Formats: sequence, structure tokens, C-alpha cells
Amino acid sequence: QVQLVESGGGLAQAGGSLRLSCAASGRSFSGYAMGWFRQAPGKERDFVAAISWSSISTAYADSVRGRFTISRDNAKNTMYLQMNSLKPEDTAVYYCAADGNFQAIIAGHSHYWGQGTQVTVSS
Repeated sequence: QVQLVESGGGLAQAGGSLRLSCAASGRSFSGYAMGWFRQAPGKERDFVAAISWSSISTAYADSVRGRFTISRDNAKNTMYLQMNSLKPEDTAVYYCAADGNFQAIIAGHSHYWGQGTQVTVSS
């Protein structure tokens, strides 16, 4: 059993930055890949970024590549999403995800999901 809690969302101006955190708990968390998804009102949930347990592998959506950076600190059971050069199009609820398989994260087949944190970017 894994529990995921996102934090760090809020308001930002276009061109600004935010850093999201996802804290994971559960004795079985070790070895899980993690990732971020987002969903804007009236839109489908979209893949944002993913990272393997070892951080050897990362993946980014084309829309965020070069602006967002995913990372994790396994000693703290925490994953981060550094979001720079924010655009109004980045406005969405951002969800943390975890799964035993990195490719499953990318495919949107995560077994565990957080409750989400709102990111709003003004123009």
C-alpha cells in the first residue's frame, strides 16, 4: 500500500516558477517509479513527466520538455517537479503517480495516485 500527497501548487505569473512535491508513504514504496500528470478543466488527464526508482530514466511530455525537471530523493520518499517558464497553458490540477514499472507510469497505468494540487498560471 502506497499513499501519495502532493504539495507546492498555487498561483504563479507567466514566466514564473513553482516546485511541486509528492510525498510517498508505505512500507512497500521501495522500487516504485513515479510521475506527474495534469488535468485542466474539460480536458483529459495528460502525462507530464516520469522518473524511475533509480533516477536513471526520465521522460517528459513535449509540452514541458526544457521547462520542467523531474527529480526524486528516495531517502525522503519524495518526488519533485521543478516548473520554470510557466505558461497559462500549464494551468491544471497536477497529480502524483506511482507504479512498480517505469513504462506503466508513462502509459498512464499507475497503480497509485495522489489527490492533486492546483497550479494556476496567470498571463
